[in-house]
This record gives sequence, C-alpha cells and structure tokens, in this order.
Amino acid sequence: MHKAILILALLTASIRMQAQDKEYHGDGIDDALRFIPLAATFTLKAAGVESASSWQRLVVNSAASVAISSGITWGLKHTVDRRRPDGTDCHSFPSGHTTLAFAGATILYREYRYTSAWIPAAGYAVATATAIDRIRRNRHHWEDVATGAAIGIGGTIVGYWLGDRLTGQRSRYSVGIGAEGVAFCIQL
Repeated sequence: MHKAILILALLTASIRMQAQDKEYHGDGIDDALRFIPLAATFTLKAAGVESASSWQRLVVNSAASVAISSGITWGLKHTVDRRRPDGTDCHSFPSGHTTLAFAGATILYREYRYTSAWIPAAGYAVATATAIDRIRRNRHHWEDVATGAAIGIGGTIVGYWLGDRLTGQRSRYSVGIGAEGVAFCIQL
C-alpha cells in the first residue's frame, strides 16, 4: 500500500514538473472565452431582454468596472515579478484573462440575476472555464487565476458603486426588509 502511494506521489510530481517545462503553444480558447460574459451582457440588452439598468447606466458601470479591474491587474502584473509556469515572461500574477472574464460575469450577474438564474450561472461557468484553461495551458498558477477572479468580482462591485454615483442612477430592482417581511420592487 505504501509503495502505491509513493509511486502515485512520484507520478504526480513528475507530471507537474513536466507541465512547468512545457513551452508556450500559442493562443487557446481562453483568448476568446474571456470576452463572452461581457459581450453577452450587451447582446442580451440589445435583444431586448430585461436588465437592471438603462443603457447609460450599463455602459458607464461596465466601463468603470472593467477599467478598475484591468487597472489593478495591470499594475500588479508590472509590480509583482512572478514567472509564468511556461517560462515565457514574469507577468504571471494575476491572470488578466480571468480578471476580465469574472468582471464580465459579475456585470452579467448584476444585470440579469432577476431575469433568470441561468444567465449569470452561464457567465460564471464561462469565466471558470477561462480560468481552468489558463492553468491547463500552463500560462498561470492557480493563485494567479484565483486572484484574477477576486479582482474581477471586486472591481465590478466598486465599478457599479462608482458608476451609480457618476450617473445618479440605480438598479431598476430593489429589495427591502422590514417588520412586515421582505418586499421586492421593480421600477418601470
């Protein structure tokens, strides 16, 4: 039994070491996937699917969210000296692809969570697939994509807060909790 565990550990370690020596093999599906959640937000809005925002609020909040998330990611990439697993450069931390994918998925969630639970679920599934593919293709460590996801989500929360202050607009939906229970309102 102990020999089997030792062999399994050695095989796992050798696979991991081989993956670290793997060279960069060009662009992958993650290069397109990172844009899907954000593009879906605007496509659904253009198709007339009911969202939480007016066009003005959607554009301003999305722009603020992507700018904040991408700015933080870019700053960290050029401050933290972390080599990619494939050895191509020292801009591994955090994952920009994952940041953009999760920012887009969070925008999709904030706009369509009351319309259908499946819309944001699909957005987060695509963002997760982007993160997994970045690791699978040996472009990032798992910490890089986890941090990228956190920055994308956090940057979008801050972006919506800031965008609402700039436009003076709010979500069409509101939820209130009081002594009588929970109230859900839709502004027409």
